[in-house]
Amino acid sequence: MRLTRVYVDTELAAERAVDLPKPVAQHLLKVLRLRMGAPVVLFNGDGNDYPGVLESNVQVRLSAAIPGVAPAPIPLTLAQGLCRGERMDLVLQKATELGVSAIEPLNTQRSEVRLKPDRLPKRMSHWQQVIASACEQSGRSELPALHAPMNLPEWLAQLAPDPAQCRLVLDPTGDKQLSQLNRPSAVLAVVGPEGGFEDKEIALLASQGFQRLTLGPRVLRTETAGPALLAAAGALWGDLG
Repeated sequence: MRLTRVYVDTELAAERAVDLPKPVAQHLLKVLRLRMGAPVVLFNGDGNDYPGVLESNVQVRLSAAIPGVAPAPIPLTLAQGLCRGERMDLVLQKATELGVSAIEPLNTQRSEVRLKPDRLPKRMSHWQQVIASACEQSGRSELPALHAPMNLPEWLAQLAPDPAQCRLVLDPTGDKQLSQLNRPSAVLAVVGPEGGFEDKEIALLASQGFQRLTLGPRVLRTETAGPALLAAAGALWGDLG
């Protein structure tokens, strides 16, 4: 029987009863139809899993904490050009499953999505829920960092120099392949939105040390490109091999 893992945004500690947030309790009881005494694992992003049992309609009695799945050996940050609804959700979900360390949404010239300031908190909350759900499914006990969207030029301007970081921009006409690169200490990869980057944006990225990377002869959709790169990097340098 598959063990139920649930993310809760609250402090957790061994040998104590934890009150479940109402949406979590409803999901366990009404959707999964768990009964009292059912085993449940809680996690809050601190790197540990907290096994326990459902003790009442709103509480789980925790036992000793156990270390969760280790983070990817090489930190992988994905800067993703904003794309439409379900496509962005898919990027967040699959990147989380593949071990991404951080996700940085970007406004670019060809971004079809323009989030108004009053809509941003709701959208960020939705994205956090997508990430948490992916962690529940994949066994991750640490949530990747999610940053608020930034315009590409401003984002580049605030990047600190880091000679140890391998900076890549996905470009179907790029002149680099992963197999040509040495194993880095960290990876920062940038993916364009639907329609890709404009030439001047590629030039701007190149001026900041980003190498133009191709993943092969086929042009990938924006929601495919980032996860494909993470999977390839994880197999080549990380823990997917």
